[in-house]
Amino acid sequence: MRALLSVYDKTGLVEFARGLSRLGWELVSSGGTAAALGAAGVACTPVEAVTGSPEMLGGRVKTLHPAIHGGILADRDRPEHVADLLAQNIAAIGLVVCNLYPFQSDPSIEMIDIGGPTMVRAAAKNHAHVGVVVDPGEYPAVLEELAREGLLGPETRRRLARAAFVHTAGYDAAIVSWLDKGSGDSAGALPSTLDLRLDRAQDLRYGENPHQQGARYRRLGTHSWWDDVVQHAGLPLSYLNLFDAAAAWQLVDELGPQPAVAIIKHANPCGAAVAGDLATAYRLAYECDEKSAFGGIVALNRPVDDETAAVMVAAAQADVVIAPGYSSDSLDALIAKRKNTRLLQAPPPVDTALHVRQISGGFLVQEPYRFAASRAEWRVVTRLAPTDEQWADTELAWKLAGYTKSNAVVLVAGGQAVGIGAGQQSRVDAGEIAARKAAGRAKGGACATDAFYPFRDGLDAAASAGASVVIQPGGAMRDQELIDAADEQGIAMVFTGERQFRH
Repeated sequence: MRALLSVYDKTGLVEFARGLSRLGWELVSSGGTAAALGAAGVACTPVEAVTGSPEMLGGRVKTLHPAIHGGILADRDRPEHVADLLAQNIAAIGLVVCNLYPFQSDPSIEMIDIGGPTMVRAAAKNHAHVGVVVDPGEYPAVLEELAREGLLGPETRRRLARAAFVHTAGYDAAIVSWLDKGSGDSAGALPSTLDLRLDRAQDLRYGENPHQQGARYRRLGTHSWWDDVVQHAGLPLSYLNLFDAAAAWQLVDELGPQPAVAIIKHANPCGAAVAGDLATAYRLAYECDEKSAFGGIVALNRPVDDETAAVMVAAAQADVVIAPGYSSDSLDALIAKRKNTRLLQAPPPVDTALHVRQISGGFLVQEPYRFAASRAEWRVVTRLAPTDEQWADTELAWKLAGYTKSNAVVLVAGGQAVGIGAGQQSRVDAGEIAARKAAGRAKGGACATDAFYPFRDGLDAAASAGASVVIQPGGAMRDQELIDAADEQGIAMVFTGERQFRH
């Protein structure tokens, strides 16, 4: 039986080829694959010896020939196909081993593979008779089955064919994405098509509820920062663990560069703080809403040290802790006290892909969340301006509001979130919840709302809670009324010029 080998990724190639030779397979190979086998002393027949034609056009044409594709595509159950092979003196090919140029890591015209996808698709189409291997990780299992059975079974060939079509589909999608980036469309334009091919990267304990299955997927052929997360301890991760941990990790990354901690519950912050050291930041974040922090997600933007771990184990249990690292003693302390808590070590979050959300009958697509307007673009619209200390609280409150589900109102004082009202149909209700949770701790601090106040009642509530600064997008019909109310209350007000809804 003849096997055709033509791979870019040569991981395990020589060992696999030697195994095929020992099983009596005739090896046919081309280009760099043939050179690698020859250098290792593995006998193979060059493709040009089969086709009678040399490689040409700098290697663009080498396997595109009837002597190759006839051998791959022939249906051995159809007499006319067998007759064609005999008439043209073409040997059948029973195994195609091929993986494609690494287009995603080095996109260019020369990385657009033509012969490779053609061979892979041909073999996958004819999987009733031909095995196709695109993943070096499959080599041991394929060799073992060939040694045991003599041929690959139908279920194996079907599984390998599916993997082959996934391989070529992802490859084509990467090329389309690259062409989209260089298409000359207007800046910020969304592509006319969007490929949603995903591969399952991680099985989860369960979905949103225990009776639902759940898994983490990633875009086909890509590597996510989640793939580099290390779980040091705790129960297996569930769907909501990842959903909430992602929200916490993105928020705490936004709060740097000073030591910062964010505590998330149901994708909303229930505590956040910045401070001179991590232990203090954790204590302040936890004190924002100790009741809600129970079973929450704790994100820290510094490695957890012994002092911070000691403060954490004295507080309520967290479902997940996510940080860039842990001291060995802090790990031991957290594991000893919180055996079920998932302790995750993660690289910085990366969020550059378009955001896709499924709705009944379709999908909604948008650019990633971001803060578009910088502080330099904000406007102080009142007679009073924030002091330097108040500016720090104002910026922190605005960042927290942007990561809180709408309608959102956030109260911050002294680098600490003291009251958060999230996910309310009424902005007034959100403000009342934030004020109730603050319980008098917001005096002299800042109040942020994710969209403008349509009436002065929201601003009056912020003033009643003790805020000295209100930050909001502005743009309401009654803006001047609110500015006058702020001057009347003796507080500063800042317009950002951008809304930060999050649903």
